[in-house]
Amino acid sequence: MASAWGAGCVAACVLLAAPAASAQAPAPSVSIGYLSLQVKRSYPKTFLDQPPSDEGVQGARLGAADDATTGRFINQAYQLQEALAADAAAALDAFRKQAEGGTRLFVADLPAALLMKVADLPEAKDALILDATSSDDALRGENCRRNVLHLLPSRAMLADALMQYLVTKNWRRIMLLVGKTPGDALYADAVRRSAKKFQVTIAADRNWTFNPAAQQADTGHYEVNDEVAKATQGVSYDLLVVADEDDEFGDDVSYRTDAPRPVAGTQGMVPSAWARSFDEYASTQLQGRFLRRAKRWMTDRDYGAWLAMRAIGEAAARSNSTDPKAIAAYMRGPDFQLAGYKGPSFSFRPWDGQLRQPVLLADGRSLVSISPQAGFLHQYNDLDTLGIDQPETQCHTP
Repeated sequence: MASAWGAGCVAACVLLAAPAASAQAPAPSVSIGYLSLQVKRSYPKTFLDQPPSDEGVQGARLGAADDATTGRFINQAYQLQEALAADAAAALDAFRKQAEGGTRLFVADLPAALLMKVADLPEAKDALILDATSSDDALRGENCRRNVLHLLPSRAMLADALMQYLVTKNWRRIMLLVGKTPGDALYADAVRRSAKKFQVTIAADRNWTFNPAAQQADTGHYEVNDEVAKATQGVSYDLLVVADEDDEFGDDVSYRTDAPRPVAGTQGMVPSAWARSFDEYASTQLQGRFLRRAKRWMTDRDYGAWLAMRAIGEAAARSNSTDPKAIAAYMRGPDFQLAGYKGPSFSFRPWDGQLRQPVLLADGRSLVSISPQAGFLHQYNDLDTLGIDQPETQCHTP
């Protein structure tokens, strides 16, 4: 009798367990490729605050973890496939291999020229590439690609964020000091365009020609003081804008100008996507999660990669699909909204694939302001007061 009762229990338990076992079937998965060119980056003039070697990818990893947290509630899974390439050829090969394996969604940390090569590959025709780390205006303009979306603010957006703040302060005369690199020239071009747009006068536009190695001599600080004073003499201006993306001289400009003036641009008060001093809109949650995972502060490149991963996760959740085409379509659609811990929801501009978002203005220790500034309005979306608006776009993709 007892054995019959036990056998019945076993049978009942098996029947009860059957639905539970089927419920544990693997969740449908979203495959995401992370493609990065592993170039050693360093600031030439100082050992302070050198760029971390894992910049960008740590943001993608946190984004994948955040996607997975949401996915557990809606039966979705995410696979991040990292391809950290040593050179351009390896990056192209890595993309081909992942595309051949079925991946159609990619997060890219690549220079502008290489990003275009990847986007033009035959294997990329049906893919969506999220440009996580470039601020190049041409990628949103004449060199735009239909299969590429952009997460970080463009140089045009950064410059507009700065100019809006200067207008609110009534600092309408600036001096522009430009470094030697191609990036410096592009940043300066964005500042010139923005100054004209917001009716800010560039009182002087000068190039920085001093050799940064000279400041490492025993009396280097005297020479730097002298050079900065000479470079800024004879000009009446409210603020000095520095274009020095590689940090070759910009940090040595403050306190050394001929007249006592604040510094902004790539150094001083910097317009940026993210800042370690930023703690509004519950951003400390993101700051804390990243700090615990990476053991360092989040940078702009980390934030861009995190945004890219979260954009994919949000689109997958809202479209209730793990199909790359459905995810890409929702991401580009009018209903897509992404929370980025900076106040208003983000969305992609349909004319150039740029992610709308506020821009922070901060120095190394404090948040100064957030643009768009109060009073700068747009007929559709106030975030479109930053950067290239639809009537002026040079992006014309089929």
